Amino acid sequence: MTDTRVAIVTGAARGIGAATAVRLAREGFAVAVCDLDEAACADTVETITKDGGTALAVGVDVADTARADAAVARVAAELGPPLVLVNNAGITRDNLLFKMSDDDWDAVLSVHLRGSFVMTRAAQAHMTKAGWGRIVNLSSVSALGNRGQVNYSAAKAGLQGFTKTLAIELGRFGVTANAIAPGFIATEMTAATAARVGVDFEDFKAAAAREIPVRRVGVPEDIAGTVAFLVGDDASFVSGQVIYVAGGPRA
Repeated sequence: MTDTRVAIVTGAARGIGAATAVRLAREGFAVAVCDLDEAACADTVETITKDGGTALAVGVDVADTARADAAVARVAAELGPPLVLVNNAGITRDNLLFKMSDDDWDAVLSVHLRGSFVMTRAAQAHMTKAGWGRIVNLSSVSALGNRGQVNYSAAKAGLQGFTKTLAIELGRFGVTANAIAPGFIATEMTAATAARVGVDFEDFKAAAAREIPVRRVGVPEDIAGTVAFLVGDDASFVSGQVIYVAGGPRA
């Protein structure tokens, strides 16, 4: 590994992405905090810098090739070559199949799947040149199927195949690729789901916890800790894996 430790985290303005960016900064990485709205990254950047870390806010539409390429180039120029990429950016457009529009399908597949592809293609050049790299893609237990999420489930399942293929192609260059499949994590996204179905969020979390073997819902830091392991040297022989961080084998 080179002396420069730079990580890119997409969707890092809030939730899992923000927690991951903060954790990686504490692990010694300079972190590019990426989100669609650069201004929205300010809180995450401030949290990192107040703790003595280095962070750069970067606005990027991950599904736009030119903007993604420009964002990675900016990170390389201002922080150093990015050798860690966490593809976390995502959206939901939930609906039952017969109600789902083309736009709802395309939007979700574009951000999750195309976005991860475009960002990875740009970042891997720096990793292969350095002979060391770590890619972590955020999948979901919804990859196993979830009512009202045919688009999201397809995208998250696609990321698992994407990850395994990256591991095969990039392993010879010292680059590992793994996916994390979170279960129920308390974030703004799950709060929005509760609101959509008309359930109080605390009740929503309590009901979910009753179905999870460890009897609690997850928090963003649960995922950030798993990312920290996967991008570290202790995980150098772990690649092409999908790790379900869900409080049980399926949650």
